[in-house]
Amino acid sequence: MTDSPAAPAVSDVQAVLPEALRHPAVLRLLRLSVAEDVHPRGDEAAIETAPPRDVTSAATLAPDTPLEGRLVAKEAGIVAGLPLARALFRLVDPALSLAPAVEEGARVEAGHTVATVAGPGPALLTAERPALNFVGRLSGIATRTRRFVEAVAHTDAHILDTRKTLPGHRRPDKYAVRQGGGRNHRMGLHDMVLIKDNHIDGAGGVGEALRRVRETHGDDFPVEVEVSRLGELETALAFAPEYVLLDNMDLDTMRRAVQHTDGRALLEASGGIALDTVAAVAETGVDRISVGALTHSAPVLDISMRAGCPRNHPRSRASATPSRDPFLPTQPCLPPSMTLPTTTHL
Repeated sequence: MTDSPAAPAVSDVQAVLPEALRHPAVLRLLRLSVAEDVHPRGDEAAIETAPPRDVTSAATLAPDTPLEGRLVAKEAGIVAGLPLARALFRLVDPALSLAPAVEEGARVEAGHTVATVAGPGPALLTAERPALNFVGRLSGIATRTRRFVEAVAHTDAHILDTRKTLPGHRRPDKYAVRQGGGRNHRMGLHDMVLIKDNHIDGAGGVGEALRRVRETHGDDFPVEVEVSRLGELETALAFAPEYVLLDNMDLDTMRRAVQHTDGRALLEASGGIALDTVAAVAETGVDRISVGALTHSAPVLDISMRAGCPRNHPRSRASATPSRDPFLPTQPCLPPSMTLPTTTHL
């Protein structure tokens, strides 16, 4: 941050987010990711009332030092999370501006620039790590999701996520799944009925659990019920659930379940499904495959940022050297006392 940047309005920060991420929980997450870096107690409310404490940037850069940076992929993958990075830079200092170089959900190779960012140097370096954390995590989720989606592309099965997300990251994680070509399961416990084994055991069986759900909610929510045997499937179908989850069934039992259901409900396979087994699961004829590993253990995509003086700025060491590269913001800055005269590049 600069000495005292004006705190942006919430609406200004949210305005750069897509509708799916324009949510109070996402804004709190952005604020917390900054607060834990610049406030001793990690108090998110203090980022607007107390001076930021990036002691390194404050000591090494003058407040008016301009910097430009490139976010560069160090490995191939699917890009996701740039809107969050853009919002975070704006949250740190409204004078920071991020410009995506690729679309969300695009595939990039190692060495590709995914975005550029420019503005006051101290603020840019304060925002660098939390911004990269978001883009790296979400791009990793999108990349893993795309691999699963491509593995079943020859079938009609859809890849779904689960609620196995990092606490506080539910909406960003599920957004990343969509950027990778997957689909979202329920957002939480509030928008869908999913009767799992513990509910069934507590209620006294599949039929009783479904009876209680229908008695309580009627048709207010979509209903899914977990079964592990074909006998439970037959019981479940009598209550006309929208979805039946086939839990840890072997491939032959899944095929028999598909044949027996005959379109009366959508069937979802779940339980220990990996990238090397998902195609065989999809080929049984199930409609959906939920994979917790999309979000709970996706590796981070390695994305770094290299920053320097804008090439055309008087304090850039490259200012007097014409370049055919319209954006190469990795030039060291000269000290203020060594400012070079501005040179016009043809």
